[in-house]
Parts: sequence; structure tokens; C-alpha cells
Amino acid sequence: MIRERDNPNPPASARAEIARQKMLTAALDVFGRYGFEGASTRQLTEAAGVNLQAIPYYFGSKEGLYIATAEYLMMQIDSHVSGMRARIGAHLMALDAAGEPLGKTDARLFLTEVLQTMVTLFVAKESEPWARFLIREQMEPTEAFKRVYQGIMRPMIEMGRRLVGAILGEDPASEHVRLRTFNLVGSILIFRFAHASVLAQMEWDAFGPEQVEILRGVAAELADVIGSPKGGAA
Repeated sequence: MIRERDNPNPPASARAEIARQKMLTAALDVFGRYGFEGASTRQLTEAAGVNLQAIPYYFGSKEGLYIATAEYLMMQIDSHVSGMRARIGAHLMALDAAGEPLGKTDARLFLTEVLQTMVTLFVAKESEPWARFLIREQMEPTEAFKRVYQGIMRPMIEMGRRLVGAILGEDPASEHVRLRTFNLVGSILIFRFAHASVLAQMEWDAFGPEQVEILRGVAAELADVIGSPKGGAA
């Protein structure tokens, strides 16, 4: 991302990118708080510190800004998980090319990494506006949801299904594996979507480094018990 302090007199193209980034960052927060209908163009531009003409100039319309905001959200999340996705994906592709199955031990290790990455990401302060935006889109999905789902959510869920299926020894496309995968994802996302309740119940002031490590341990436990006798019905 281009930062103004890097160059006090950036060229026009850089200034345009700075303005665009400001708008996307502000829009993610404003749309998350008020929704598409509730967010006014004045709120959006004032939050970004730009004039009203910036929306049609950079995005064509309020609708265009909303879609661009969804794509920006997708990029922000992907920047945190792309390395992990690429590494696990390469391993799975190599197994497929060799005609070899994914072993339970490796699947559990990968699943642990996925869940721990998710919990670290979604309890971070940075993810607050992401969660607001995503919750609204889950409740009343629009074209923005389709983009985020296809671009980042679906690939992550399908990778999770592959890992869960290998651990359980079941078809990753089965209804049971799909539901177990969503159950795991929900067990992690609850720490963001119900963060106030979690903090209150745990008597924590915030999710600091110590709390994050505790939650990463919980994520590892979730991966450990899936498919095991003590984990309940598998």
C-alpha cells in the first residue's frame, strides 16, 4: 500500500492510489456499520477525507464502491492466508499427481495450521470491520457476498473439507464432512463474532498476545479431537 509519508509530493498516479485506498478502508468500516442502504455517500466520503465527487470518479457509483470494498476485503484476508493456502495446496496437488492419499497425520497438522491461522487473524483488531461487513452479507447476501465467497471463503472451506475428510476417512463432498467443516469454522469465528461475550466470560480486557496463544491452543485441540473416540460421534 502506498503511504503519504513515504513521499510528501507523490505523482498524480500515486495520489490517486492513496485516495482510492483511503476510500476503500473507510468504506469497509462505514458499510459494515450501516449497510449499503444505510451508508450515505456523504458519510463515506467524509470518513475517507475526500470530496463527494471521488466516488463517481474512482468507482463509478456507490454500488461500484461497495463491490470494490468487497474485493478489497477479500484481498486483505488473502494477504494473511495466501502463503498457507499455497503451501498446503502444493502438497495436496503433489499427492494427487502421484495418486497417493492424504494421510491422517498430515491432514491433522494442516488442519491445525488452518485453524490457528484463522483464530489469530480474526481476533486481531484489524478484523473488526471485516466481521461487520461479512455478517451483514451473511444475513442479506448481495453480489458482494458472491465475490468474497468465490474468491476466499469457498477455497478455504474446500481445503478444510479435504483435510477433515482425510481425518475422518470420508468423502470430502459428503454432507457429514461439509457440516463438520462448518462446525470447526464456526468454532473459530465465534471468537470474533461474539468477542464481547468471550471477553466478558473469560474476564479478559482484550485479546492480547497471551490470550491469542490460549486461543491457538484451543484451535489445536479442536483439530486433535476431530475423528477421535473422545471427540464424540464422528
